[in-house]
Amino acid sequence: MSDRGSSQTISRTAVVIPAAGRGVRLGPGAPKALRALSGTPMLVHAVRAMAASRAVSLVVVVAPPDGAAEVRNLLDAHPLADRDSTRTDVVVVPGGATRQESVRLGLAALPADVTTVLVHDAARPLVPVDTVDAVAAAVRGGAPAVVPALPLADTVKQVEPRVGERAGEPEPVVGTPERALLRAVQTPQGFDRATLVEAHEKVAVEGEGATDDAGLVERLGVPVVVVPGHEEAFKVTRPLDLVLAEAVLARRRANDGC
Repeated sequence: MSDRGSSQTISRTAVVIPAAGRGVRLGPGAPKALRALSGTPMLVHAVRAMAASRAVSLVVVVAPPDGAAEVRNLLDAHPLADRDSTRTDVVVVPGGATRQESVRLGLAALPADVTTVLVHDAARPLVPVDTVDAVAAAVRGGAPAVVPALPLADTVKQVEPRVGERAGEPEPVVGTPERALLRAVQTPQGFDRATLVEAHEKVAVEGEGATDDAGLVERLGVPVVVVPGHEEAFKVTRPLDLVLAEAVLARRRANDGC
């Protein structure tokens, strides 16, 4: 099966969405990805955002290890828009104990004809389609790893963290990085499939594993490039982020005349 919009290539672009986390910073209750925005779970918004890109023909949702059936039922209850339903397949696989393990399981579920892989956070449900398209195009144009990112608005300080018995004490500043050289990274991050698979196979990260797939690729010594991100691709992590996300959706509805 060829990528949509091209009958000359047998390669496809797929998205892996790790959605197995609990989202403790949003408080008790349903996993973060299943929290509702305007009555629709964030995960559904994220899947629809990926499916809106003509570059994407497959979305693999990596569910909690014991929640694949629940997530499948949820997605079936909230189908894609009609214009996307016939050109984008959505499959659900059980995930692992860490995000890194879940992404690896999502990669293992991809068909052989997928050569470009985007990895997207379910907690970034409002990413515009232009950002998805830009990342996919950069990978297909030859970049082995691509991240969307924004310049920082705030000054950043490097500190010496206080841990153990000193946790909570004032932390001394040890440096001020030059803000012009820094970027706030978003998702979807895009990769040549072989490069990302190699990174997950060779780079082991302790504790909770990798939170940034591009970081794994960097450790291989493979170059990573940045394309412009978007302010609406923010991560919904705190209760205040839910308020902002609702405001963005309300503005979109108003602009669409709905």
